[in-house]
Parts: sequence; C-alpha cells; structure tokens
Amino acid sequence: VQLQASGGGWVQAGESLRLSCTASGGIFSINPLAWFRQPPGKERELVAAITSDGFTDYADSVQGRFTIARDNAKNTVSLQMNRLKPEDTAVYYCKFVDTSIPKAYWGQGTLVTVSS
Repeated sequence: VQLQASGGGWVQAGESLRLSCTASGGIFSINPLAWFRQPPGKERELVAAITSDGFTDYADSVQGRFTIARDNAKNTVSLQMNRLKPEDTAVYYCKFVDTSIPKAYWGQGTLVTVSS
C-alpha cells in the first residue's frame, strides 16, 4: 500500500485548507483511515479518524473546524480544515490501517503552516 498526501501550504489564521490522501493497493473501503499531525518539536498526534462505516472522531482541538471524509470509489481520504490557527501548524500525515494483517501504512506527510 502506498499513500500520497497533498494539499499542504502556507495560510493566514482564519483561512482554510483541504488535504487529500490517495491510496494505491490494499482494500481501501473496509479499513479505517486517519489524519495525524506532528507540530514542530512535538509528538505526532491524532487529528481525525473515520471508520469504514463513515463514523468519525476528532481531537478536541479541531472539533467543529476540521472535517474528515472518505471517497471509497477514488481511494481517497480528505481533511477539510477551516478557521485555521497558528497552533495547527504541523506536518500532517494520513494513515491507512489494513485490519486483515493488521498493519498500518503512513503517507509521506504534508506541511501546513498557519501564520498569525
């Protein structure tokens, strides 16, 4: 399984960005997906997750601002980020879990920088 993330960039506080991650290989539709982030000098943390049934979960810090979605037909998971804050600055990683093995796969990371 290979994951290709895109959509990062530099924005000002209050603006929006949309991240996208496309998977090749693996059985995409029946497995959970997630976005993590790693702020500068900090540990990687969970941002949002979505199950194969479409149930979602969010970190408290992004609840109400970020939306995770999946498109099984395109093997894609997205993260819509609204009302961005400087503390959202991080490298964002998508994660695909093949529960049949089980094994987790990570995208290469995409940098999001939010200036105040």
